[in-house]
Amino acid sequence: MSESRTPATSGTTAGSGRPVRADARRNRDRILAIARAAFASTAETVPLDAIAREAGVGIGTLYRHFPTREALVEAVYSAELDEVVASAPTLLAELPPEAALRAWMDRYAAFFQVKRGMSATLRAGWASGSIATPATRERITRTIATFLADGVRAGSLRADVEPDDITMMLLGVFLSTTASESPEKTGQLLDLVVDALRYSAGGKK
Repeated sequence: MSESRTPATSGTTAGSGRPVRADARRNRDRILAIARAAFASTAETVPLDAIAREAGVGIGTLYRHFPTREALVEAVYSAELDEVVASAPTLLAELPPEAALRAWMDRYAAFFQVKRGMSATLRAGWASGSIATPATRERITRTIATFLADGVRAGSLRADVEPDDITMMLLGVFLSTTASESPEKTGQLLDLVVDALRYSAGGKK
């Protein structure tokens, strides 16, 4: 059952059409950060009052920004997905393509970890339409394609692999290791994925 509360009237709340005060923006950002950490720490449902308490705000403040659990989950999910996609150009600017791809996989793994604490709410919200269905797989696959294209141009990554195949491989890694909370095993498997993508892998000379 959705947790909801009628938001208190305020001239500074998001969605009011007026600028959000700096302190209100800080509160919202703090709530999102705490919620993200809470969702990453457990697959169980995290009480909203616990998130508000950890963020140092009253439950009313949380509900003014996020009137329902679905609204909070959608905001965290959307922000995380945006950050995962946006991290790719920075990594490619700083590292060789294969190293950038491996570093990005760690960021994607962190996103998947956060997602596990939101999965029940996300599934219910997507089914009911209360949470917009994001183009997650398409965005992730397009991001992977960017790494592959740079790697092919640099001669370090194979050209005979489809980006969506890599997405499927990564999902398999995360689904098989997230529940066991074994970041070391996740890292080992991601290393293997990147090794398989190198131009020299499998006799590709």
